[in-house]
Amino acid sequence: PRSAWPSQRLALAAPGPRTNVLMRTHIHPLLAALLALASSCGAFVVPLQPRVGSFRLPPCSRGHRPLLSGPLDVSDLGLTMDDLETPLPDLAGGSSIATSGCESTSRLPGSDDSGCRWEETAERIEARLSIPGLRGQPAAAMGVEVTSATATITAFGRVVWSCVLRGACVPDTLTFSAEDGTGMLPEISISIGKAEPGKRWGGLIASIGEDSIL
Repeated sequence: PRSAWPSQRLALAAPGPRTNVLMRTHIHPLLAALLALASSCGAFVVPLQPRVGSFRLPPCSRGHRPLLSGPLDVSDLGLTMDDLETPLPDLAGGSSIATSGCESTSRLPGSDDSGCRWEETAERIEARLSIPGLRGQPAAAMGVEVTSATATITAFGRVVWSCVLRGACVPDTLTFSAEDGTGMLPEISISIGKAEPGKRWGGLIASIGEDSIL
């Protein structure tokens, strides 16, 4: 049956070379008015909605580990500060476990010249000192003196560097030597016995003496 609505002649915008398309149809007058208004304003534009999703990085392959961006959490190991103070054990045959490291010999804040390389066992601690301020001094002019709590280095009998030790030592057990190193920098080796065998020092230098001129 024929619709009672009046026929409308519409011009719709369409993409391509032909911009106007004539249509004759029977539609509701209100809808016809809306279509006419839309055609006068231009073609309808349907915005594309971006698809929002998520993805998961694949797990690291065997043999490849991500770089650490912060401190490593070792709390699952169950270590405490008391464990770090545990005495170094003696091994069968009179030998013992040795630990080693390096320290700065400079008094300047934030300076780390790694001039003290140390190694300790349950009975003794040994260190090799390369102090930058002694550059050019002959090894034969170097001397070392120790008390139960301090170590002092002299050049031609004059105090040039000293430190407070990290533990108590037996001064009579001191042995030392000095030799000319690379770049005219003398290297001084010292070895002293611990007053408390088995006690862990964790280094040689507790603090640099104020009488050090270097």
